[in-house]
This record gives sequence, C-alpha cells and structure tokens, in this order.
Amino acid sequence: MLNTYVFDAYGTLFDVHAAIARHRDAAGAEAENFSQIWRMKQLEYTWTLTLAGHYIDFWKLTERALDYALARVPSIDRTLRAALLEAYLKLAVFPDVRATLTDLKARGGRLAILSNGSPAMLASAVEGAGLTSLLDAVLSVDAVRAYKPRPEVYALVTKHLGVRPQDVAFASSNRWDIMGAATFGFRTFWINRSDMPDEYQPFPPSHQLRGLAELATQAG
Repeated sequence: MLNTYVFDAYGTLFDVHAAIARHRDAAGAEAENFSQIWRMKQLEYTWTLTLAGHYIDFWKLTERALDYALARVPSIDRTLRAALLEAYLKLAVFPDVRATLTDLKARGGRLAILSNGSPAMLASAVEGAGLTSLLDAVLSVDAVRAYKPRPEVYALVTKHLGVRPQDVAFASSNRWDIMGAATFGFRTFWINRSDMPDEYQPFPPSHQLRGLAELATQAG
C-alpha cells in the first residue's frame, strides 16, 4: 500500500487561473484568453531554457510570461500587472484539495509537493492556502536548477524522502509532468479535471482521475 503522496503544485493543487479570476471585471472580455497565454508562456520558458542548458527561477519566468501576455492582449489594462502578480503568490486551491490532503494525512500518509515554483513562491502559496501543517516537504526545482520533466527533478523526491520511485504516488494535472514522472518510475495519477485528450501514449499514467478526491481510493 502506498503511503508517500507527492503533488505537483500549479494546476494540480493551486488554480493557476485564480489570479485573473480575482480581477476578471477589470480585465474584461479577453480575461480567459489572456490567462491561458500567461500560463502557456510560463511553461514554454521552463522547457526551452532547460533544453538550452539555462536556468531562470520560476518567479522571473512568471513575470516575463505576464509581460508577454500583456503585449499579446493589449485590451488588458497594464496597470493590473502588480495586482496580478500579487494574486499569483496567493492562488486559491481547487475545492477538493484540503479535504483530500487531510484525509491522506489522517491515514498516515507522507505528503509532499514537487514543483517548478521557486521556494519563495511555494512558501507563499502553501501558507496562504493553509496547507503547511499537512505537508512533510515542499520541494522546488531550484535545488537542481532545471525544470520538469528532467529526471533529476523527480529524483529530489527519492533523495529527500528516502523512498524508491515505485513507492511514490505522484499526482499532477499536467500530462507532460505525468509522462516525466512515469518515466522516472513513480506510480502516476493524472488529475484530468477538464477531460483533456490523452497524450504521450507510450508513457501512460497508472490512473486517470477526474479529481483529486479519487486519489485516496485509487492509490490505496
């Protein structure tokens, strides 16, 4: 029975579109498109920099992606920049997060985050969401200065927690992250809230779930 649960942070525990949601009225009709561009550029920068052998921390990439999105969607008021960045530091969690983590913790599980986020970003998000007492570790790619899905990122879990890959239940909403974790040897749980089509078929998840609440049953 698995008792080590590791979670991706952004998009899995924390709603990356919650920042624009707080300012939707001010952002206007292009709010959702703007938020999608912000998120996709943020991820793109992590992949391209890692492929080129460079590293810039996730907060700086979040700022640069926001500036790109503002340039792409000129209808969004640029004076919202500071407020959006502040909101990103305190993102809301998805509705099933607290109850699921509390349940897993009560069952004796060890819980950790493994994230592209910088240590300061993650500390702010975890504290703001009231998750601190539920987590045994918050691991950032900053320790290896490379981004997911590089294998040395996933190795942070086995080294820090002293477990074998096959003894880890890894949950992420990002299919490419699940691909990387599966390649490393984790038991993987794809949290597919939006019913997205599968990708990376040669590297399937151990389970595909519609929400985080199903994790305790499937991983047990």
